[in-house]
Amino acid sequence: MSKKGKVLLAMSGGIDSSIAALLLHEQGYEVVGITMKTWDYASSGGSSKETGCCSLDSINDARLLAVNLGFPHFILDIRNEFGDYVIDNFVEEYLAGRTPNPCVLCNTHIKWAALLKRADMLDCEFIATGHYARIREENDRYVISKGLDQTKDQSYVLWGLTQESLKRTIFPLQNYRKSEIKQMAIDNGYVDLATKSESYEICFVPDNDYRGFLKRKVPGLDERVDGGNFVDRTGRVLGKHKGFPFYTIGQRKGLEIAVGEPLHVLEIVPETNTVVLGTKEDLEQQQMVVGKINLIKYARLPDNYETLTKIRYKDPGVMASVTHMDDKLNVLFHSPVSAVAPGQSAVFYDGDDLVGGGIIERQRIIF
Repeated sequence: MSKKGKVLLAMSGGIDSSIAALLLHEQGYEVVGITMKTWDYASSGGSSKETGCCSLDSINDARLLAVNLGFPHFILDIRNEFGDYVIDNFVEEYLAGRTPNPCVLCNTHIKWAALLKRADMLDCEFIATGHYARIREENDRYVISKGLDQTKDQSYVLWGLTQESLKRTIFPLQNYRKSEIKQMAIDNGYVDLATKSESYEICFVPDNDYRGFLKRKVPGLDERVDGGNFVDRTGRVLGKHKGFPFYTIGQRKGLEIAVGEPLHVLEIVPETNTVVLGTKEDLEQQQMVVGKINLIKYARLPDNYETLTKIRYKDPGVMASVTHMDDKLNVLFHSPVSAVAPGQSAVFYDGDDLVGGGIIERQRIIF
């Protein structure tokens, strides 16, 4: 047994988890690699070549690195778990008029749970991933903060992790920038890793066509929802649409409707197959309700807690005052924000520290 301990590392075959393996190995940990097979793209009916962390090439790359560094590597098939939870939720959320964030669900309910379960089976004290985020213990809590390289920061998708999970988690890349990781790959002879392209798409929708994915998963969906009404904020009918699940809050392009000014999707009402349209100014609001809360830095927030709030991954964030309402949070932005989308994650920060997050709830703000 290594003095540093035994760690189970999630390996995708990409540069980040590969260099994480190298760092852990050099630091004296006893490393065990595991690659999770979450999805077969061919089973979705798509036509694009399978790419990303689920492809055979990526799995082989991860295994080869483990062999080169001399530690064991396992392949874990979690396609059933992934499909039952992440993909079913993805479809259900769009059919409920919301915009899901599958990466958050996958991290929280699938990958970390699967890692911890297998870590126990393999007598590993810790688990590790190649995320760009930092972790520390403070005031008897484990706190996540933004990665040193904030252009690659991934703390937004980690808000759902529990204290029990964080207690055993290591982020080997937390003190490095992406440029340093690429140089490290080159210096250690892994030039292919440094030039390997990265995918930013949803892993089970590699062609980035979520509408086509929904149609393949729900046969007859397009016929069932076609022909609903586009309406304005007063309820006046503006035209017909192709089905409410195929639109997202804030969308402007692809509406195929002309009324003399640019219109955006303001609200989606699945009960009546209605899509509400309005101007860019109509998209702005100053309040939202957030449910399914998970707090990381604190056990509970004081009333009118002021925090930087992000409503999407690349959002720079806006200051807001947050107040508890039973098991939900009421969020009052200090300045208007645009395109608040139910189903997306609201994530709260105190400086670089991740305070916590939750899921934006649907609320009727139109007619």
